Amino acid sequence: MRALVTGGAGFVGSHVVDLLVEAGHQVTVLDRAPRPRWANEGASYVRADVRHQATWDDALARPFDAVFHQAARVGLGTDFADVTSYADDNDMGTAAMVAGLHRTGFGGRVVLASSMVVYGEGRYRCAAHGSVRAAPRPPARLDARQFEPPCPRCGGDLVAEAVTEDAPIDPRNVYAATKVHQEHLVAAYVRECGATAVALRYHNVYGPRMPRDTPYAGVASLFASSLAAGRPPRVYEDGRQTRDFVHVTDVARANVAAAGAQVDEGFLAVNVCSGTPRTVGQLAGALWEAAGCRPESRPVVTGEWRAGDVRHVFASPELAARRLGFRAATDLVAGLRG
Repeated sequence: MRALVTGGAGFVGSHVVDLLVEAGHQVTVLDRAPRPRWANEGASYVRADVRHQATWDDALARPFDAVFHQAARVGLGTDFADVTSYADDNDMGTAAMVAGLHRTGFGGRVVLASSMVVYGEGRYRCAAHGSVRAAPRPPARLDARQFEPPCPRCGGDLVAEAVTEDAPIDPRNVYAATKVHQEHLVAAYVRECGATAVALRYHNVYGPRMPRDTPYAGVASLFASSLAAGRPPRVYEDGRQTRDFVHVTDVARANVAAAGAQVDEGFLAVNVCSGTPRTVGQLAGALWEAAGCRPESRPVVTGEWRAGDVRHVFASPELAARRLGFRAATDLVAGLRG
């Protein structure tokens, strides 16, 4: 297979590159970042910006069988003013890609790095009203440390359940909105141009090469950065919010599986997750234990909250197992210690 990996110098993308090279594929990396220290010698690296049409004219001068679109600005920004940067990198970068693919008549497979943030809150069940959609949590409720979303019909308690791919799309922040738009742009492209695509809705990815010391990093990266600096990780809310933490090597395997899967419908979106929900507090504690840190750097639960955060979102891995033949294999504790 001849593969083009955008963002292939980054966290997830570099692991995708490693796995593709290991499998004997011809790999070209397209990234605006400098060649990283972990660059794979079996891949070709081109430093360029995916937002520019000239980039795609040059890159697609040779044929490819699959494009793995990993390039994106990730995470929850520090201020709403970040909206233009997110839209520029994620929306315009993807638009430039599909325009370039269209111009060159690409008919292969697009594997898109999407995210679980497209769902907003996860799936909930009310004892009285069954399956319900939780509304955004109002600031006054969060200030009062009432972190659990109530039933929108009766105000009663809800039980969180694993979200499946048929759940409604409900982005709750700027980053999430751009990930939805990426999916829509790619889906529109394959409908009109005859290619096929798989959108991989990554859940919380962790592992080697995680970005550090950046407001755009995921929670595992931020906790690891704090511990490396000798500071206790600060756990927002009460630490009981749940996520699905999936190891980056499993995410890379999902990408390779997506490149070869049968997609008769043209566009397919699947969760990439471990299938085992954990609380954010459990993650912080596991990282602290794995790092062997001193008692004074034990995680601290702060009660702070961030607008745009959701309470519970974890996923079913069953569609990925059926359609891609993929299941995550790395346990959280083992993955953190590795």
